[in-house]
Amino acid sequence: MLTIDGNTLTISEVVAVARHGEDVELTSQAKENIRRARAWVQGIIAAGEPVYGINTGFGIFSDRRISAQDSAKLSRNLILSHAVGTGAPLPEEVVRAAMLIRANTLAIGHSGARLVIVETLLEMLKRGVTPVIPSQGSLGSSGDLAPLSHLALVFSTDENDREEESGQAIYKGQTMNGKAAMEAAGIPRVVLQAKEGLAINNGATFSAAIAALAIHDAENLLSVSEISLSMSLEALLGVSKAFDDRLHAARHHPGQIATAKSVRRLTKGSTLLDTTDRVQDAYSLRCGPQIHGPAWETLEFVKKITEREINAATDNPLLFDSETAISGGNFHGEAVGMSMDYLSIALSEIGGVSERRVFRMTDSSLNFDLPPMLVDNPQAAGLNSGMMMPQYTAASLVLENKALASPDSIHSLPTSAEQEDHNANAMTAARHTRQIVQNTAHILAIETYTAARALDLRLRAHPRAQMGVGTKAAHARIRAKVPYQAGDALWGPEIAQVRELITSGELVNYVRNSLADEVDG
Repeated sequence: MLTIDGNTLTISEVVAVARHGEDVELTSQAKENIRRARAWVQGIIAAGEPVYGINTGFGIFSDRRISAQDSAKLSRNLILSHAVGTGAPLPEEVVRAAMLIRANTLAIGHSGARLVIVETLLEMLKRGVTPVIPSQGSLGSSGDLAPLSHLALVFSTDENDREEESGQAIYKGQTMNGKAAMEAAGIPRVVLQAKEGLAINNGATFSAAIAALAIHDAENLLSVSEISLSMSLEALLGVSKAFDDRLHAARHHPGQIATAKSVRRLTKGSTLLDTTDRVQDAYSLRCGPQIHGPAWETLEFVKKITEREINAATDNPLLFDSETAISGGNFHGEAVGMSMDYLSIALSEIGGVSERRVFRMTDSSLNFDLPPMLVDNPQAAGLNSGMMMPQYTAASLVLENKALASPDSIHSLPTSAEQEDHNANAMTAARHTRQIVQNTAHILAIETYTAARALDLRLRAHPRAQMGVGTKAAHARIRAKVPYQAGDALWGPEIAQVRELITSGELVNYVRNSLADEVDG
């Protein structure tokens, strides 16, 4: 059972709830914070002074006063009018992550939503009611207004309680209207009160949810990229001096130093390295630490930003006591948008250099006596195409990544009659990063699959040669899943199986355990 207090939620906990269904509850302090903030809202309403979003309109209508008796209607109108997203639905794991992050945001105690709002979100997570959220239509400022409004449609209602105004949700594998889903799950829907519409839909929560999942996956992929680099290095009879610790210490970059150390561990004991008279390798091999290292450091930076964001009060205004409601811009998604752009660039580079290694392994003028396209033997070339088309696919995905990695946060268009004149484009940045993660996973699957075949061919030609401890473990795990095939075959499903080894974390865990066993032994 995960407990949340608004301040200590981690990315790994987001993953546990979003993907693995871990239950969530509030700490007693969080409940007290929520109740206290709600009392502040009541005090502000009683005082009658104009406060944005509580007794005023929104955006360009912030100068329009709203009567106390219309404050609940104001919240409902906000949700109805802002639920205008479009596009394919977001994956259920993203929606679950966003629900958790929004509950955590409200638990901080600066938003003024009632306890029942947060408890309803957590009950939906527990019982498996997942709102259907369109993936497009958010600028990331004022937060993810449209996606969060679609979320609110499902669990909130008004005196009319119309099915057609309850959105859509998935419950027990079936898509139905939100009202039906909540009734089937036995969860009462909530009539929103003053400030609650804004407390729910103001903040870059869906952007942060996508970011959290992307960071978790990227961390795994960067570990895989060190394995694939090491396998390719051995398959191409690489020069180990490029990974000497003294060389990397002289440049001082921690990511570079760590990557070189990882490659040395993975290739320890290899007799394939340093078996030619080459002094140095091509950049895609020799400069692996200098390319992979900055990606690790970028990931570390982005992870810090995102973990701050998922523990942040992000709506507007924020309440600090019964007399103080401060209007500002914590909803603005610039931090998330920029950090996703950084991660997109880093992962695009990882995919790009991986494809270059695949290219070298398949080109007979570059692969140091391996058969062209890694066909089973040179006489089979022509009749068999070997790894020709997997490299095509990798190249296609690399080109797509290059387009997707063009920064989104630098693009802005004004909205709300120029009141909101600089928007973050954070949601688009996060969605593009998620796609780059998926593309890069497939590129790395192609490299590890290709390198495994190249190593088979290399060891057949040199039966006494030995792979490194880590590369041997990776090769063994891949071959346990997809045995070597001499002639052309339906490579696609086999590459997909290797991708599953990668994305599940199984390949990295198997190799790590093998390295640990070697140290223990």
